[in-house]
Amino acid sequence: MSEFLSALKDYPFLLRAMTAGVCVAVCAALLGVNLVLKRYSMIGDGLSHTAFGALAVSSALGLAPLWAAIPITVLAAILLLRFGGKGKLGGDSAVALLSVSALAAGVLVLSLKGANADLNSYLFGSLLALSRQDTILSEGLAVLVLLLYAIFYHQLFAVSFDEPFARAAGLPAGLSGAVLAALTAAVVVLGMRLMGALLISALILFPPLAAMRSFGSYRAVTLGAVAFALLGFGAGLAASWFLGTPAGASIVMCNLAVYLVCWGTAKLRAALPRRSE
Repeated sequence: MSEFLSALKDYPFLLRAMTAGVCVAVCAALLGVNLVLKRYSMIGDGLSHTAFGALAVSSALGLAPLWAAIPITVLAAILLLRFGGKGKLGGDSAVALLSVSALAAGVLVLSLKGANADLNSYLFGSLLALSRQDTILSEGLAVLVLLLYAIFYHQLFAVSFDEPFARAAGLPAGLSGAVLAALTAAVVVLGMRLMGALLISALILFPPLAAMRSFGSYRAVTLGAVAFALLGFGAGLAASWFLGTPAGASIVMCNLAVYLVCWGTAKLRAALPRRSE
């Protein structure tokens, strides 16, 4: 561990990855709790593929990829959360339809225009791809997410558990949903640089699920998800550095390990009273 901490001082790109990754992991865990409760846990996967398609198209048109992808992904997130569960097209079907279509469009554009190394880093993630601008954007996003989460805490709680009741009670459910969607989209786009479009949804999915296995209250689950996200990210980044493995895949596997430990502990805890009886 001391070698890894020393490497953070000696290698600026590793410090940038740690700083940006911590910010993205915290934001993804906070938002992921509400998305999992609303049964939209796979929205991160759909949005990451949407963002990749937008990045590929904007790059082919000579536009700034990051700034073009964010508004398109935000719009897709709002539409998914607002209309995905209505009508004959369910929420999971809408996410799957958008995910596959956007990813196919991105790959098609890349094949026609020629593969771009920078876009490939968005698809698979890279420690070296993170710039100082990415770190600053991640830090600003973390501050914004924490601020808005504190402001809309009670509304998000009500909307996540019972949206019809929240609307009947006069809470701004529509505004809360739009804020949740917009922040999720921004987190996904910024996190793609490190995790890659194929793996970023793991930061939204695993920490909340692990926390739900370990805690019983909404507040405890939220705080636990943040703690597990930091643990999984830190361990994954260290493992990537020492083993020379891809950062995104290493972080996902460490998050999976944390979830399995929480799952096993919950199963053991549930079985103990039966044995005592």
